[in-house]
Formats: sequence, structure tokens, C-alpha cells
Amino acid sequence: MASIPEVTVVVPTRDRCDLLGSMALPSALGQEAVRLEVVVVDDGSTDGTSRNLRALASDNDNVRVVTHDRSYGVARARNSGVANARGEWIAFHDDDDLWSPRKLRLQLDAARVRDALFVYGGAAAVAEDGSWLYSLAPVDPDALFGALLSRNVLWGGSSNVVVRADLLRRLGGFDEKLFQLCDWDLWIRLASAARAAVCPEIVVGCVVHPRSMLLVSEDDVFEEFSYLARKHKALAEEHGVELDRGVFTRWVALGHRRAGRRARSATTYLRGAVADRDPMNVARALAALLGNPSDDSRSVVRWRSGAGRSVEAELEPEWIASYRSSAARTSVQAMSSASSPNES
Repeated sequence: MASIPEVTVVVPTRDRCDLLGSMALPSALGQEAVRLEVVVVDDGSTDGTSRNLRALASDNDNVRVVTHDRSYGVARARNSGVANARGEWIAFHDDDDLWSPRKLRLQLDAARVRDALFVYGGAAAVAEDGSWLYSLAPVDPDALFGALLSRNVLWGGSSNVVVRADLLRRLGGFDEKLFQLCDWDLWIRLASAARAAVCPEIVVGCVVHPRSMLLVSEDDVFEEFSYLARKHKALAEEHGVELDRGVFTRWVALGHRRAGRRARSATTYLRGAVADRDPMNVARALAALLGNPSDDSRSVVRWRSGAGRSVEAELEPEWIASYRSSAARTSVQAMSSASSPNES
């Protein structure tokens, strides 16, 4: 690649070759009006991902591959991508999410107007079949820091945030002691250190599926929450807030419920009824066990804080619909085929 990219897109992956080829890579490589490179970090895959990524990279100057000999976790995978990035800005992209074709251009323009060092936008939930579920507008950047000290209001943040590379490196990147909450920790540190900008458009599609990190991990995410609370305790006390464990409990339980893990969802709610002193979680546990499955995938989490409420959008963004079009499917299938673990 002759010129320095404006943006390096960092995509961590492990044993999800099908998702990577049908979601992240097509939407990253399909960005309009921006000069970019894509650094895919294979965190110890055993499904042929690295072999097929190398074949893809040999045919595409915009793609580079970093391979870990074993799995070190998503935080180190992202940090490896950052260490190998050449762009002025770094954009994070999970391997199972989608982007608007104009995402990076809109966000870079918004950051420069506000003279900001990181930027985020609105996000939507998308079903596995590509159908739109709902959208949430982004929080006001002037209220972002205080809101993050209570809850993770950067929805879809690990496929949403774009940050100046020099700032990210100065802050040390992702905390490798964390797994599932390493993104929330970084957003707190970013918001504490620099001005943020927002792109009000819906630019990220978070795909709801049963292989999400929250659902397949055996790690205790509540231990991570406790670590995060301790790490930022002084900062939260300084601003008169604390991490909201009750909201976090309901987020974890709702994730299990959407994936059809009703017993695990109910157990999480009941755990929260005691730990968070929230008797309503008993009713939520019963609803998780007995509710209509069709209600689960369309449950909307509305984050409430002193920053105000994220507003649910009523219309499907046109770019999400385009992923279901015949032309888009052909493009996605071609990329998926290039990353197939069965390819010789």
C-alpha cells in the first residue's frame, strides 16, 4: 500500500470464520470515501481462519493479518492490532457486526468538526437473518463521561468507536486483565482524557446471535464488573456516581434470554434480586422462564442516566436493508467463501 491510511480497522477473531467473512470484512472493506487498511488479528483459531485470511490478504493490499499462536483473549488481540496499525485513526470492528458504508467517513467528519480525539455513533440490533430489530440513538458527548461511570452507554462500542491512534497508545490500549468488559474500561479512560464527538446516524449493526462472547464464555463477568468498579472507584467518587450493578445484572440476564438460555437468564436475575436488592428481578426471572420467545429478540434496552435517555428509532436504516438485497448477499457470500475453512 503506497499511501498512509486515514484509518486502521482492527478486527479480532477466533474460530468464527463464517461470521468474519459474512459480516465484518465485507462491511469494513466496503467503506466509502476513506483510505483504510484492515488488520485482522487471529487469536489462535483452529478452524482454518489464518490460512484463508492469508490467502485473502495476498489478493487484497488493504488487508493484513496478525496471528497469535494461541488464544490470549480479545483485549490482547485488539492491542496486537493497534501495535500493527499504520493509520492516524483506529476503528474497532467485532467480527460479527455490520457497518454502514459511510460509517467511517461520517465519524471522521464529525470528529474534525468538534476537534475531538474519539467519536461514536448510533447503533442498531440486527437478527441473524439480517432483519432489523431496533435502533438506539447515541448519548450526548458532553454527558458521556459521567454516564460511563454508571453504565456502558456506548452501545456496540467495540464496533462503534473510532479513536486517534496516538491517544490510544498513550492510554495503553485495552486492559488485558479484562475480557468481556475491556471495552467499557477503555471508554471510561478515553472519556476522561479527551473530547468526544458523536455521529447521530445509525452506523453500526450489532448482530444478535447465540455465539456472542457473553454467552459462550465461562468467565464470571460479575468478577470483571467488581474489578472495573475497584479500578475506577476514585474517579466515580470524585464525580458522585458509581457503577450501576443493577443495570449491569439486567443486561447480562437479557443477553442470556435473547439467546434462548432461559434458565441461565432466570438464575442471573435471581442472583441480582439478592446482590442488588431488587425484588423486581424475581418477576423478571419468572418472565425469562415463561415468556414468549418472540418477545426476547425484540426486547429493547433503554439506557437511562443523568445524560438522558437514548431514543429508539422507528425506521430501519436503508443500509441495513441493503445487506439483504440480492447484490449484497452475493458480495457477502463471495467474501465468506474466500474465508471458508474448507477451502484448500
